[in-house]
Amino acid sequence: MAKRMQIDFVSDVVCPWCAVGLASLETALKRLDGEIEVEISFQPFELNPDMPPEGEDRDEHLMKKYGRTKEDFAAARETIRQRAAAVGFTMNGQDRIYNSFDAHRLLHWAALVDQAKQGEHQAALKHALLRAYFTDGLDISDRAVLVAKAAEAGLDPDEARAILASDRYAAEVKQEEQAWLATGINSVPAIVVNRTYLISGGQPPEVFETHLREMANRAD
Repeated sequence: MAKRMQIDFVSDVVCPWCAVGLASLETALKRLDGEIEVEISFQPFELNPDMPPEGEDRDEHLMKKYGRTKEDFAAARETIRQRAAAVGFTMNGQDRIYNSFDAHRLLHWAALVDQAKQGEHQAALKHALLRAYFTDGLDISDRAVLVAKAAEAGLDPDEARAILASDRYAAEVKQEEQAWLATGINSVPAIVVNRTYLISGGQPPEVFETHLREMANRAD
């Protein structure tokens, strides 16, 4: 009988390693099919909570934040692109970094819809947002883009539009972000298994597979 596990995937939709980590985790879960049955919840984390609505140039922002050169970041992006391609995610790059708070509000709403309808709208929306930003180079702070991605994930676009026009779920998202920060998580992706075990970073599928199998065995 497959072991049941709860995974909280703490991440940001503008985090490239989060896109890699999710694709790697899902690859590992396919390999573990029949051994482990997993429910994944996507939890909010903002890498740049003070990002202005219009966003910032990617390289200028990163140089200011980390004090490294454009060449350094170009090399790092190529590494990430190759790692993403290895797990089936197309990363074409993005010239700007945008505020992701509204995206997290819609992801919170999607989780509530899933609870009511036993759907997988949150996962579908998470994938749609990651593709929109990293594959298609779209502005994921643009409300028209967000509504379109919500509809793509099977959610009600009119309801998504109404949420974005209000401050609905803003307090809840902020509370969830602070709760994860309080546990000591200060970088993402952070993969928390059964609210007990932490796997950090955009690990290769083999690493996720090994750790998850070990955790399942401990539950015997």
